[in-house]
This record gives sequence, structure tokens and C-alpha cells, in this order.
Amino acid sequence: MDFPDSLIDPEWMYGAYLPVAAVWLWCLRTAPWRRLAGSGQQNVWLGTVVVLVLMWSLKAEFKPGLALHLLGATAFTLMFGRQLAIVGLSLVLAAVTFNGSHGIVVGGQAYGLNALTTIAVPVFVAGAILRAVERWLPANFFVFVFFAAFFGAGITVVLTGLASTLLLGAASRYSLEMLFSEFFLSYVLLAFAEAWLTGALITLMVVYLPHWVGSFDDRRYLWNK
Repeated sequence: MDFPDSLIDPEWMYGAYLPVAAVWLWCLRTAPWRRLAGSGQQNVWLGTVVVLVLMWSLKAEFKPGLALHLLGATAFTLMFGRQLAIVGLSLVLAAVTFNGSHGIVVGGQAYGLNALTTIAVPVFVAGAILRAVERWLPANFFVFVFFAAFFGAGITVVLTGLASTLLLGAASRYSLEMLFSEFFLSYVLLAFAEAWLTGALITLMVVYLPHWVGSFDDRRYLWNK
């Protein structure tokens, strides 16, 4: 999921920095920074970053350059919104990239491409699913947990895997046939684990620590029910 420099053609690695820079600029200009100033939210945000650094460090590699790990993008997006999630996940990716074993930097040149596929894509997908749930489905606690968190996380991982598979097919030495038969199917399996973990965590936080989940509105999902 985090592509090494040796796997991707240079023009793809450096070309990805342009859209990523545009996303970062949008985040810096529009992120709700004031939220991190109160009620211990900054500690929660930083704690989430640390937890995801550990999660992203646990990878399963089945071919050179093809490694998978849980994302946590849906949970981060539901907790803090798209902008703060992208900023936080960018720090996570930087920590994982530039703190390799024995001080070796793996994927430093491909950082922009990795940020595009493993951060921007899943966060925007998770945000789109949340908006669809809010617009088209009943304002119900269980609807939020099952569709925005559980199914949302699974769909996000599958679509992230599809984007990564197509990109690898175009920019690397692996064939699309092999990627779809092995790499993409691994994402489908990973989606189940991501869905269960995200659904469970969001449920626990909504029940016991609802102020940690910024997208959960008590007035919308609980009041007058």
C-alpha cells in the first residue's frame, strides 16, 4: 500500500506532488483548527496519529513493493473531518516513510504518490459516504454506525485498492492481470477487517466519548427518537 521508490517510474512519483500539494493547501486554508484548541481535542488528534503510526507499521508483504496495512482513514475522517484527517495521515505516512528499519528511508521519493493513494483517496471517499448517509438515509444511531462507519470503511478500502491497483498497473512493472488476481483481492479481504475495526471503535466512542467523533450530532441521531 506504501509504494517503494524502486517500483514506480520517476515521472509518476514527482507528478503526484502537484495534486497532493493542492490538497494540502486546501486543508491548511479550510481545516477547523479551532477544534484542536479545546476540550482536549488536540491530545485526541495527536493520539490518533500515534496509534495509526503503529498500525501502518504492521504490514503484510506478499510481493516486492506490494504490502498491505489497515488504513484507519474512515475513523479519522468521522472523528475530525476530511482536512484534519488528511493532515494527520500525512504525518503518519511521513513517520512510517522516514523511520524505516535501521534508518533506511523507504518510499521517500514516492511519498507524494503514496499520500495521494493512501490518504487523499480514502479520506475523500469516506467523506463522500458520510455526506450520502446524512442526505439519503434516516437520521438514526444505527444507520450512522453501520453505514457511515462499518460499510463506509469497507467500501473505502475497496475503492482505495482499486485506485492503487490501476495506478500500479500503469506506473510499475506489474501486470494488471496479476494485480487484480492477487493484489486487489487482498484489499477485498482487508476491507472486512477494516470495517469491523472501524465499526467497533466508532460505536464505542459514540457511546462513551461522543465528543471525540465530530461527525456524530446528538441532536440529529439521538434527540426526539
